[in-house]
Amino acid sequence: MLTKKKETVSVRIDPELKKQTEEMLNSMGLTYSSAITMFSKAIVNEGKIPFEIKADPFYSKENQDVLRKSIKEAEKGKITQHDLMDRDK
Repeated sequence: MLTKKKETVSVRIDPELKKQTEEMLNSMGLTYSSAITMFSKAIVNEGKIPFEIKADPFYSKENQDVLRKSIKEAEKGKITQHDLMDRDK
């Protein structure tokens, strides 16, 4: 039986996120290594990241304009309270 050579991949990750990820993978019967291999194969097979990546609505132009306006008002001593914007509504 021919064994394929394996490469090592090193990444930096928040320790708590790593712990939570390992726990979730273990509950699925997977190792971190097998999950990364599955992720890599999905990228190659699908030609893209295998899940949707969305921008944080906080950084939208509309929200940034509201924040700039609020900052200017606060600097003038005028502070108003408002609900957070929700793009899904």
